[in-house]
Amino acid sequence: MSHPIPLVPFEERAHKALADERLQQALKVATTKFIVHRQEALSLLPDADGLRQRGRAIRERTIAHLDECLIQLESAVQANGGHVHWAQDEVEACRIIVGLLQERQARLVVKSKSMATEEIGLNHALQAAAIEAVETDLGEWIVQLAGETPSHIVAPAVHKTKEQVAELFEKQVGRPVGTDIPALTKIARAQLREKFLAADAAISGVNFAIAETGTLVLVTNEGNGRLASSLPRTHIAVMGLEKVIPTWDDLPALLTLLTRSATGQIITSYVTCVTGPRRPGEADGPEELHLVILDNGRTRILENEYRESLYCIRCGACANACPVYLKIGGHAYGGVYSGPIGAVLTPLLQGMEHFGALPHASSLCGACKDACPVRIDLPRMLLALRAQEVEDKRPPVWERLLFRLYAWGTSHPVIYRLGARLGGLLAWPFARNGWMGRLPVPIVSRWTTKRDFPAPAARPFHARWAEIEREAVPPPSKDESR
Repeated sequence: MSHPIPLVPFEERAHKALADERLQQALKVATTKFIVHRQEALSLLPDADGLRQRGRAIRERTIAHLDECLIQLESAVQANGGHVHWAQDEVEACRIIVGLLQERQARLVVKSKSMATEEIGLNHALQAAAIEAVETDLGEWIVQLAGETPSHIVAPAVHKTKEQVAELFEKQVGRPVGTDIPALTKIARAQLREKFLAADAAISGVNFAIAETGTLVLVTNEGNGRLASSLPRTHIAVMGLEKVIPTWDDLPALLTLLTRSATGQIITSYVTCVTGPRRPGEADGPEELHLVILDNGRTRILENEYRESLYCIRCGACANACPVYLKIGGHAYGGVYSGPIGAVLTPLLQGMEHFGALPHASSLCGACKDACPVRIDLPRMLLALRAQEVEDKRPPVWERLLFRLYAWGTSHPVIYRLGARLGGLLAWPFARNGWMGRLPVPIVSRWTTKRDFPAPAARPFHARWAEIEREAVPPPSKDESR
């Protein structure tokens, strides 16, 4: 089962998030830290703009030759002793993974952080097969204990305060634990260490897959990725097909951009490079390595104007910069991917009929494009999705009629001039110093609950322009009038 379609409309989810004071507090603390650290980390680079341009060029070149890179990756992984499985959609991906685990009679699986497994709803499939899956990333474990999904690409539990985490841990260990963060992490370490040692298999995501050598790169801060890829007998890695990069030479630029943009670190605590299963004489590593390459709608995106969304390296910087995300958090988006990239990817992957409201969850301020390490033009794609929604006639009937009426009125000069004059007259009782603090029409009145609206001019521009033209042209002389 893939990520479920939310039953509650986006507008209701957003209003609920806005009313959650603890959520507002948690988002403000966490994202402010991310933004400041990112700026500091990028300022240390001698040519941050040049590096971002190189990163974009790498992603652009990779996506343009994606089929060749993937074929090379498959050959390299197999040459290293690994196995490659291709999954057309989430159903096939879950079937492959569950099948591999059942063949090996696995009953306990540890999972390193993976948005791809969230996308395919893998935990639900494992539960249905009576396989226990334990998230080992601290943030992922917290949301698993809470029965929730991640609310941020990089920081899954960014919406939780330390008090809320303490409540979850108290239920888990059966005793008071307090809110001291080092003490809380010690509890998590003790609980999860036992799972690592007892696990039959591990499942991880993939940050980058290097085509020329078949190397899978895992980027973590807690060591869970390294434990997952070295202790259990079987390691199953799941990646969206866009995660491939051509060569080792491409990794330093993208890795530098990822870590600095995501958490503001010069480098993360652990960068784990997995090149095949354990070889004779090696002390650790899995006996088997399986790579599941997931399509799930990505090749469809390759063929349209949204292919640039596949350049994303999943750093979450666009969410940290987005004024909408900073107010509503990730769960309001309703899908796996939140923030501006989620407002583009989720409708593309899961359907505009379910997520057509997400492209409107943006002020189009451009902060997401400025923050993106590979300069993805998210505002352009958000606008394109809005236009697509209009073409598909998904907006309400009243909205379509209103815009048709507006188009008709502005196409007829007499009607337009009359409307401009009437607008100024009707707005006059509500205007103060050129602004309207409250719009009287219910359809548009919500605009003025948070901001003022510029009042229409009492005398329209075309009327003033005609008067200016008359004043600028001198009257004809007596000789000219003869």
